Amino acid sequence: MHQIKFVIPFLFCLFCAEEKTDEKWWHKKAAVMVEIQIERRGVKDPRVLKVMRDTPRHRFIPPHLEKMAYLDGPLPIGEGQTISQPYIVALMTELLALKGDEKILEIGTGSGYQAAVLSALVSEVFSIEIVKNLVDSAAVRLDKLGYKNVTTRWGDGYKGWPEEAPFDAIIVTAAPDKIPQPLIDQLKAGGRLVVPIGARQQELKVITKNEDGTIQSKNIIPVRFVPMVHPKDSIPIKGLEIER
Repeated sequence: MHQIKFVIPFLFCLFCAEEKTDEKWWHKKAAVMVEIQIERRGVKDPRVLKVMRDTPRHRFIPPHLEKMAYLDGPLPIGEGQTISQPYIVALMTELLALKGDEKILEIGTGSGYQAAVLSALVSEVFSIEIVKNLVDSAAVRLDKLGYKNVTTRWGDGYKGWPEEAPFDAIIVTAAPDKIPQPLIDQLKAGGRLVVPIGARQQELKVITKNEDGTIQSKNIIPVRFVPMVHPKDSIPIKGLEIER
């Protein structure tokens, strides 16, 4: 009788330890992801590297794809959209040159992963998504995971978020043919806009707004993102582009 009483708690403790280990399976994968995919490609900002290690990427993709979350590539998230490969997320985040107290606008919420990464690095994140199902699910996900400084909205990213402007920096995770003027207007002087520009041939650019309202543009690397669309446009067919 005494033996049984001892064995049951012992087995329960073993089960708890195994469950706890299973819950942390992704930490090692995230660390390898950062070292191999991100650091070796030149991303150096220690705050960006840390948040990429600490953000549970697998929570922002469909459950059946969880084990692929930390691989070097984009993944589908539904509605014909994708979550960008980890390197692109880290690179675009680093290009914003964040200090910690910024108010950020994101165009293209997607699954909420980029907003989650930004959440730990800035004061406030405002994120717009044109696909209602995506923004609704992202809002629930971000709240459940504790990202309390992220505000989401269903709307037209071309118009920005004028009620909350100006923004210290803006990041766009879909590709317009040209830079939307409202985004330039809503960017603070000295602020940065990181955006992929183009149709089939796209270039990731950093746009800096000067004190006199003029802008400077710097090309970074060729990329492929889903096109940035207006509400009247159809959502791209699944698989048309490879980044989001």
